[in-house]
Amino acid sequence: MADRVFETAGRYGGTAAYEYLGFRRSFAGLERDTRRCARALRALGIRPRDRVTVSLPNIPQAVILFYALNAIGAVACMTHPLSSAEEMSFYLSSAKPRAFFTMYGFYEKFRPALARQDGALRVVLTGAGDALPPIPAAAMSVAEKKPPRGGDVLRWREFLRFAERSPAGTPGEKPDSGDTAAILYSGGTSGKTKGILLTNGSFNALADMTARASGSIVPGKKMLAVMPVFHGFGLGVCIHTALACGVTCLLVPRFTVKTYAALLKTRRPNYIAGVPTLFEALLRLENTERLDLSDLDGVFSGGDTMTPGLRARVDEFLRARGSPSRVREGYGLTECVTVCCLTPEGAGGTEPGCIGKPLDGMAMKITERGTERELCAEETGEICVSGPTVMAGYDGDEEETREALRTHGDGRVWLHTGDLGEIGADGYVYFRGRIKRLIVSSGYSVYPYHVESVLCGHEFVERCCVVGVPDEYKMQRVKAYIVLKKGAPPEVEAIESVKAYCRASLAPYNRPREYEVRDSLPATALGKVAYRELEREAAERKNA
Repeated sequence: MADRVFETAGRYGGTAAYEYLGFRRSFAGLERDTRRCARALRALGIRPRDRVTVSLPNIPQAVILFYALNAIGAVACMTHPLSSAEEMSFYLSSAKPRAFFTMYGFYEKFRPALARQDGALRVVLTGAGDALPPIPAAAMSVAEKKPPRGGDVLRWREFLRFAERSPAGTPGEKPDSGDTAAILYSGGTSGKTKGILLTNGSFNALADMTARASGSIVPGKKMLAVMPVFHGFGLGVCIHTALACGVTCLLVPRFTVKTYAALLKTRRPNYIAGVPTLFEALLRLENTERLDLSDLDGVFSGGDTMTPGLRARVDEFLRARGSPSRVREGYGLTECVTVCCLTPEGAGGTEPGCIGKPLDGMAMKITERGTERELCAEETGEICVSGPTVMAGYDGDEEETREALRTHGDGRVWLHTGDLGEIGADGYVYFRGRIKRLIVSSGYSVYPYHVESVLCGHEFVERCCVVGVPDEYKMQRVKAYIVLKKGAPPEVEAIESVKAYCRASLAPYNRPREYEVRDSLPATALGKVAYRELEREAAERKNA
């Protein structure tokens, strides 16, 4: 992956690789920064195939680290910086990294998790201003609370000075296409959190296929990178595809709906990619009638299905503001980096549930649930995907890997997605639901199994069930049904305690937004919680 970006720097060295808080860095500058960071990593003791956890927002240091680790053959484990200490403890225990990079402001939160790790773990902290020139960097650093110097904790600029201890040039072994380049985290087919092993070849194939499918990628144009770098969509499309194609990434470290219109107005991006919630927010913005979107050439939605009504409203919004583009919906999952299917430009793909056609180089088919038997057109079954972007497997989980990756009679390895769909007679793929339990809220995948396991660890919770409730803005919001233990305090007091527990144990996007206490939960004949009954009940309340 790093070679692809270095090759781009050779062709478009003076073009801006990224813009960040008013600062522009050229591709040539990005290459220099990446090679320096690679030397510093080697001096820090990082070797090929070592793992390094990167828990950063969309700032230049995250991009530089991602490619510097790749340049020396190491593996970047990308995690959400808003993860709880307990979640981070799992990520670290699972990956067993040699080093950990995060922001100054998150260090105290993660310190207990870091202290529980076996062996030497080098910690490097950075801040939003560390990638800026001296004067604005100094002004920004005043507001950042930094830990005392010393010990095993380094600050970003101290870490970079380690490069002086390494020889010039990019050190380390040249990584191979099949080598693991990154680990991203998702729930897999069972809903249990696990690391997804993605290779250099996966990311590079995605960049090639996405560029061809977009039909509008032009070097020197700008991508608004608001999707996070720890997310396959953000890392694979908004960062790697853009940089591999000579496109400037507009890095947004702290994205809010209120700043969205300002970003579109002042940065004038040519491409935006986001989840349906982002586009719902776009429609709700005030004072956008005079917003000029004539430079907007590509608009892509993924992470969840977009309703036909929302798609029509977004298209009208774009049309009224001069954009030649219409929203194009894609489908994908972290197990194949991100998008593997996209609606073609300007034709078809408007029916409910339509997610387009496979990218050139990818194959999709529908099989009978639980089998490898391929179904005929317009029959509903499990969506299976095959192609160069498919993961190498789940980190340390051979059983789950065998369940997800299966070699069929055609000799190809197919990823069983756990999603339901069908392929129409016209060749378009239609999404029909999820076999596995999954809540998609504002584009984030929330796995009820994970949230329930946390809730059941609270002293007042006897039993619980977590479901997705229809929400006009988030598409779904997380709701928890709870049965309290005998002897628990009154309901209001107990729920406040549970909420505080969730704030300490779950990332913000994983936390329930609604709690309902019940005397009992509906059960199946086997005694399991009938979560689908609760989902139907929530949907009926919404439609009442």
